[in-house]
Amino acid sequence: MFFGEHAPRETKDGEDAQHVTPLESRTRSRVLHMVSADGPITAAELGRHLDLTPAAVRRHLDALVEQGAVVPHEPTGGRRGRGRPARAYVVSEMGHGELEADYDSLAVEVLRYLEANAGASAVTDFARTRVAALEQRYAARLADAGDDPSARTAVLVEALSEDGFAATARPVGAGGDGVFAGVQLCQGHCPVQHVATEFPAFCEAETDAFSRLLGVHVQRLATLAGGHHVCTTFVPTGGIARKSVDPSGVSPSTTPRTDTLTHVKEGSS
Repeated sequence: MFFGEHAPRETKDGEDAQHVTPLESRTRSRVLHMVSADGPITAAELGRHLDLTPAAVRRHLDALVEQGAVVPHEPTGGRRGRGRPARAYVVSEMGHGELEADYDSLAVEVLRYLEANAGASAVTDFARTRVAALEQRYAARLADAGDDPSARTAVLVEALSEDGFAATARPVGAGGDGVFAGVQLCQGHCPVQHVATEFPAFCEAETDAFSRLLGVHVQRLATLAGGHHVCTTFVPTGGIARKSVDPSGVSPSTTPRTDTLTHVKEGSS
């Protein structure tokens, strides 16, 4: 984590530097974003755009270079004038990866503001709206899969994987003797994991969407946001009377008993 306020930067002497304050963290984030948007860019240009002193710009750039987030840019062509040219900077591959995590932090701040000023229901509505867009797109693909939950799950796994969820599925249970047969749907990656950790409404909205898409009442057994190594959803395919799920979002009344799912191992796919 490049901008972790609780992660002290280690100096070359092996001694811990002072903790980065929240203000410094935000400023460093602004520097990184501007290098990403306008790089190659010099320290002088950064100072003018961000209204920072040369010393402040140098401090943040030195820290970002040490962390591997930005690197000096070496021009490949053009004639150089007299004197040493000003050093310009660009974002490294590692820095681009950190930009995604930084946007997650911003999203959490926005949702906190929304919750404080408009109530928790506003966050829930936003989560449902966001998932609805994915659900509508997936529904078109599942339309040709028929009514069988296993077949529909296979198509859903393909769609989720294409969107970066690293989804897999495997059959579990054998039906009979009170044990539910079904499919265990796993997601090894969650693009909104950081947000969903604080706002579980995103996980709940996704689970409800799976129920509507698959036509059965699914049960979420574990989530990345909850600290597990994979999101795990049980999709029943036998041993219960299946019911279609109303598009309005009302879940079917037939729900598998939790104690019959104890044989399903979390993340065993």
